[in-house]
Amino acid sequence: MPILSLERQEACRRRYAREHPGWQPASHVYRDRVAAHLGPSVRVLDLGCGRGGILEELHEQVGWAVGVDADGCSLREHRLPSLPRVVARAETLPFPGGTFDLVCCSWVLEHLPDPEWALREVARVLRPGGRFVFLTPNACHPLLALNRWLGWTHGRAVRWLYGRAEADIFPARYRANTIPVLMALLRATSLEPVALIPVGDPTYLAFNEVLYRLAVWAERWISPSARVHLIGEAIRVVS
Repeated sequence: MPILSLERQEACRRRYAREHPGWQPASHVYRDRVAAHLGPSVRVLDLGCGRGGILEELHEQVGWAVGVDADGCSLREHRLPSLPRVVARAETLPFPGGTFDLVCCSWVLEHLPDPEWALREVARVLRPGGRFVFLTPNACHPLLALNRWLGWTHGRAVRWLYGRAEADIFPARYRANTIPVLMALLRATSLEPVALIPVGDPTYLAFNEVLYRLAVWAERWISPSARVHLIGEAIRVVS
């Protein structure tokens, strides 16, 4: 039994949004950035789509889309059966150059052993002027720093605290998970950053009422650049 279930965490997010008008969960910010670039002629790659991904919600706004994930089991269980799906790694995308107008990716960059290599592949499959939109944890956040210090980057804490299924947990490397590193990696791979948005979220500590209130108080003192989530957008430039 998890200490903090996903259902309770989502309820705390709704509460935090009511208490802090204007705040949105990172997943909503990411969704809105993706949706802003969709249309009936847009070709989309959902990189690391797993069993669902952003296209579960937005597929009707897309001209053509494909999902990619290294985990074939997840793809077979995808909740959008009509979505074309391909088993592949981010470092070796099986598409010709310039295939896509938009590449979106959530909760993937933190797992990559060689993020620069993967971002070069993202740039290659994007047409010039195409967009890359992503969501990833911020390694500067105190919780993530503690997680790395304790050596909990293989998901032990996630299974115990949040009850995530073992099949959905992958080792985190955090090799592209600070603002300066992301900016440098994107520019090195012909992806010019146009937005990099830190989003706070105190609900990861909402195990009880006291901890929720403590986390909300602490959120006020965390530097904006160290907030727990990063949403980014970059444009494919011709080098």
